[in-house]
Formats: sequence, C-alpha cells, structure tokens
Amino acid sequence: MNKPQWITIGVALACVASIYAFTSIKPPKGQPKPAAVTGHDEQGGNHEGHDHEGGLHVIATDTLLNLAKKQLNPEQQLRLTTLEKGITRGDVKEQQLHVYHQLANFWRDSVGIFIPYAWYTSEAARLENSEKSLTFAAHLLLTFLPREKNPELRTWEGLQAKDLFERSLKLNPGNDSSIVGLGAAHLYGNLSPDKPMEWLSHVKKVHDKDSTNEFALNMLVTGSMISGQYDNAIKRLKTLVTLHPQNAGYILQLADVYDRTGDKKNAVEWYKKGLQHTETGEIKGEIEKRIKELQK
Repeated sequence: MNKPQWITIGVALACVASIYAFTSIKPPKGQPKPAAVTGHDEQGGNHEGHDHEGGLHVIATDTLLNLAKKQLNPEQQLRLTTLEKGITRGDVKEQQLHVYHQLANFWRDSVGIFIPYAWYTSEAARLENSEKSLTFAAHLLLTFLPREKNPELRTWEGLQAKDLFERSLKLNPGNDSSIVGLGAAHLYGNLSPDKPMEWLSHVKKVHDKDSTNEFALNMLVTGSMISGQYDNAIKRLKTLVTLHPQNAGYILQLADVYDRTGDKKNAVEWYKKGLQHTETGEIKGEIEKRIKELQK
C-alpha cells in the first residue's frame, strides 16, 4: 500500500471510530474453513432470506458463534447458557425480542466480540421487523464491513446487511439510504463477483434524484476508484468537500486521487488543506512527509 492510501485510510478509520464507541470489538479468533451460509441459529431455526445465495460460500453462522464461545471464561459461559435457554422458552414475540437484546448486549458489553453482537442485533431486528430496527442493524454491519480483512467474514457480514436492507426496503421502498446501503453491502461483501459494478445502477438513481446525497456520493467515489475513473472520483470528491469543508477524510481522499494520477501540484495543495483539519500526530507526520516528497 502506498503512503497516500495509508494516510487516507488512517483518517477514514478515525472518522468511523467516532461513530460507535465499541469499534474495538473484535472478531472471533480462529480460521474456520469456508462453508455455505446456513441461515440457522444455534437452536436450528431457519431464518428466511439469509440462507445460501447463488454460488457464494461463507462461514456458517453456527461456526462463528461456536468460535466466539471458545473465548469465554467459565462465568461468561454460564451466563450465555442461561440467556440462550431463554430463546426456546420465549413463547411470546416480546419475550424473544428481550432475550435477543440481552444476548446482543452480552456480546457487546461483557465480551466485546462483534460477530455474535451483530448477529443477535440482526435477529432482533428481523423479529421486530420495523424499518428503524432493520436499518440500524444493517448500518451497524456496514460500519465494520469495509474494514473486515477476512474475505469469508466480509461476505458473511455483507449477506447479513443485504438481507436487512432488503427487508427494510419492503417496508419503505423509497428509503434512499437503504438503497445505497444495499449497494454498499454488495460492493464490500463481494456479493456479485460476476457483475461487480451492477450495484452502481441503484446508487446512481439515488444520486440522480439528489446530487448532494452524501452516502450515494461516497459509494460512487468508491466505484469510480475501483473502475479507474479518477476524473469522476475527483468530481464527486470536490462535491463532498464543498458540502463538508471540515471533513479531513474527504480532503485527503481528494489529495490521494490527485497523487495517484500524478498531479503533484493539486495533490500538495489538498494535502496541505487536509493538514489543517487533521489532529492525529502520526497521520500529520505522514502527510508532511508526503508533501515534501512531492515537492522534490
């Protein structure tokens, strides 16, 4: 990875970290072999809409949950067993919802492992089936998805987000954020390997309707970078910078694109502007080094 990319990603992650206080939540340890998406929870219940899809293969949910359980101490294991029994005992929807929320909070607050936290949050959203809960769970997954290094986990997270966004869109087909989110799930989860840019058509429709939609612009920038259309990426990043002039992430992304295209003058100009809005000392040092390199 070249230095400009490192700078941009460093600032982007710093921005993401401010969204959720629990971004230090870790994935389950271990390297499980790929398996088809089962869509089953550990009690064996089938969850319509998030089972095996096309030719995609990812880690089974049960496998992920079992890996996470192996990291628990005896006291945590006892607490988890008690909570899990409440799922089968819950005859009423509200009781099951309560247990799912308890399980999600347990994995988030007591253990700090993301996958089971996201899973039970998603299961609660599916059971509740409200637009608010579904989009919250979907965006939770989407927040972590671009940073996921394990391709199998990334596909699992992408499929979960996709299912949640699709359910939300059934309730409100006109939700632009969910339309773009669905495209993002496809992109970051690599859910359409045969047609990697097909998701863009839906995002473009949102952008055509509202050219200032930040989420849509972000995804179109990503698409432009993937396809090597740097002129389009620059155009959209300039729009984002105009709309959000204090956003160091957008400014440094713009500098990075100019850097990649060999436009040293504009790269230096935008790196300098990015310095004005960057507080992290390590990142500031890298930006300053890059500016000196470009000015040689």
